[in-house]
Amino acid sequence: MKFGFIIKAGIVFLTGLFSQISMAADTLDRIKKTQTINIAFREAALPFSYLSESKAPIGYSIDICAKFVEAVKKELKLPQLKVNYIPVTSDTRMAAMTSGQADIECGSTSNNAERREKVNYTLPHFFATIRMIVFADSGINNWQDLKNKKVVITKGTSTDKYLQERDKVRSLNMKLVEAKDHTESFGMLLNKQVDAFAQHDAILVGVKARSKTQEKLVVVGDPLSSEAYAMMLPKGDAAFKKVIDAEMVRMMLDGELTRLYEKWFTKPIQPNGVPLGLPMGVLLRETIRYPSDKVD
Repeated sequence: MKFGFIIKAGIVFLTGLFSQISMAADTLDRIKKTQTINIAFREAALPFSYLSESKAPIGYSIDICAKFVEAVKKELKLPQLKVNYIPVTSDTRMAAMTSGQADIECGSTSNNAERREKVNYTLPHFFATIRMIVFADSGINNWQDLKNKKVVITKGTSTDKYLQERDKVRSLNMKLVEAKDHTESFGMLLNKQVDAFAQHDAILVGVKARSKTQEKLVVVGDPLSSEAYAMMLPKGDAAFKKVIDAEMVRMMLDGELTRLYEKWFTKPIQPNGVPLGLPMGVLLRETIRYPSDKVD
């Protein structure tokens, strides 16, 4: 009976796996048939993907994905292509992709080996590192200053692993708490429920720029990691990935990606008209010179 259970479990697993691969392999066909492309996006990941004052998705990643939409439209020779935006969080974005709900995830997602078992990625559009945002008068300047402190991280992000490692190596005895999204994490810091909010540097610069009390806040801490942000695509769909990757390479070589980067990271942006002042790093500059989706 135990052997029979194992066989049945294996059949169920393989059936689900083949179904997922089949669903993914038909992305272009389904888009052509429905004349609709489904884009998962983040509502609070400024400047990558967030809601404008009129509640429309905007951001660096959203602009890049708009180019992907045009490339798919051209590839399929469609007179029009409707974009269906699906809001996700760091905790729900993977399910949106693996279930087939979304065709592309346009946000601030790290490309790592664990996630590549479930999804494909296009070429990187950003390289981030983990730091933290604190009140300027907190006395916290680096990770060792977090001993016995309370730190918030956003659920479903890669930050947890790196903080756990630093906590263990330095014996910091940090208390880590999770929030559902970056807005909630930042709110906990502003309300002084925690001593620090740890996350990727660009996200922290973004939430600071959006805050009315930004002059009281600082982003500090030696970089804990270097992670490539890339758009998630359905696993096992080489044809769809080929179209998206080709457009990304075109944007890189034509200078379009650099112009979009400058628009969102060096010039004034919504909602406060404050520039983030985050110049392009060497890793992204090199990727633009020599396009590749290999990140580790």
